[in-house]
Amino acid sequence: MILSGKSRIAGVLGWPVSHSRSPRLQNHWLERYEIDGAYIPLPVRPESFASAVTTLASLGFCGANVTVPHKEAALRVCDEVTSSARRIGAVNTLFFEEGRILGDNTDAYGFIQNLFEGCSQWQATAGPAVVLGAGGAARALCVALLDAGAPEIRLVNRTKERADRLADSLRQNGDGAQLEIGVWGDWDKVCADANLLVNATSLGMTGQPALGIDLSALPTTALVNDIVYTPLETELLATARQRGNRVVDGLGMLLHQAVPGFSRWFGQTPDVDEDLRRFVLEA
Repeated sequence: MILSGKSRIAGVLGWPVSHSRSPRLQNHWLERYEIDGAYIPLPVRPESFASAVTTLASLGFCGANVTVPHKEAALRVCDEVTSSARRIGAVNTLFFEEGRILGDNTDAYGFIQNLFEGCSQWQATAGPAVVLGAGGAARALCVALLDAGAPEIRLVNRTKERADRLADSLRQNGDGAQLEIGVWGDWDKVCADANLLVNATSLGMTGQPALGIDLSALPTTALVNDIVYTPLETELLATARQRGNRVVDGLGMLLHQAVPGFSRWFGQTPDVDEDLRRFVLEA
């Protein structure tokens, strides 16, 4: 680590934040490119979030990432946000520039970049996409897929009412004409002729219940992705791989979503490669 009086400092705001792999990831890049700077974990309680962001900006931080539970609050403290952040309804990356707080959401970017890196032949326009879940992650994925040209998105959640609310919200913002609500458990209909199936829930994560869906109706030509990366190969990915589907794990989304922030804070566009994957997984 190189630190001087001119060091550029960023961090990650969360509560708790000890689980975050962002400090390991970002500091690996700082060392790789021999940059005078540091990236630190910043545990901040929800009630102190707005004042903490203002303080970081006044202390000369160049910016910060934002993780749970602060992403929606981050949208409200910004002087200006990108179109992506506004459509997703959350901010995960802050920039402090010329006395202003600027916000972006790079989750959609990270998701799409991960799919293209993991399967360069995949085309979003080739058929329907099935998104499992209706939380913040699912919203970011829907925005990414709409921008990539998916002709139809089938949104499926265990609680149908929550999926309805997400779809209505996207449509009110001018997105989601291609959104359809599927029924959890009606996998024959949901998976038929799908081009992509992605799990945007926490089901299948270490310590969580199994996802438990039936893939028998899913075309073997479909790409299967799980944004969960602990374990790296979830039961969903293992089952899909065994039946002949192409699969992409969730670690790449974490790595790629970090690129825009690092580039703007530290003036270097970093590489996402196998060395980085190994280093982050060692944690």
